[in-house]
Amino acid sequence: MQPPSSITPDAPAAVRAPLLTQEWLDLSFVHWAVDPAVVAPLLPSGTVPDTHEGVTYVGLVAFRMHRVGWLRLPGVPYFGSFPETNVRLYSVDAHGRRGVVFRSMDASRLIPVVMGRLGFRLPYLWSRMSVRTDGDTVDYAGVRRWPGPRGAHSRITVARGERIEEPTELEHFLTARWGMHNAFFGGAAYLANDHPRWPLYRAELLACDENLLASAGLPTPREAPVSVLYSPGVPVRLGRPSRSAPAVPHPRRPLQRCHIGSTGRVMASYADEEE
Repeated sequence: MQPPSSITPDAPAAVRAPLLTQEWLDLSFVHWAVDPAVVAPLLPSGTVPDTHEGVTYVGLVAFRMHRVGWLRLPGVPYFGSFPETNVRLYSVDAHGRRGVVFRSMDASRLIPVVMGRLGFRLPYLWSRMSVRTDGDTVDYAGVRRWPGPRGAHSRITVARGERIEEPTELEHFLTARWGMHNAFFGGAAYLANDHPRWPLYRAELLACDENLLASAGLPTPREAPVSVLYSPGVPVRLGRPSRSAPAVPHPRRPLQRCHIGSTGRVMASYADEEE
């Protein structure tokens, strides 16, 4: 297994022949620190948790998808534009490629949801959603329709702060992700992307009422997130899926319970640990 690739604010390689083009707009990144052992069983075969200083993260990312287009065709104005909220984890494969793993992807357009589920085996879910801006404040709301669990919801309100001129290494780790790992037909696959460097802003989480993390099999946070960021967005190009080679298995000890530590980190306790 190769060591993880360097964390870079710019894409390490351009996507020369994009399968999809799109814009990600008005993004809010909300992150909590998590014990890698908590998320390891939730990742596709061939990947392990990607960590920063021994910790991995769960992200709640809300944004507007805009003008999704196939190949080099112009983006679709209606069916290709919609609000979306993702629950995502951080992964690395045997080639050292860092990526994200989506546990859920709530979107408000049924046709893209069906295409994403059938064509890419992505965990897209049809939801009633809205994104509203008022000056520097952005409000994201959604209630799941299909396939469920019905009633899964989120309401996130973020206030944008000052522009970040020099993001920290952790902020690059959480946002500069140049691919996606996903369970695909016959095994895990990697889908690369490229886009300009993120314009990032500090942000304050004014409100967060959600159960998407719990619906995705993750512990419900009991403390404030460790990172809240905002970006006005970037244009994105996504490549074609490529196979991920099997990785060295991550130890998966019998999990007994999860709890929230004093720092807000989700910690794990195991059945084989002595009291």
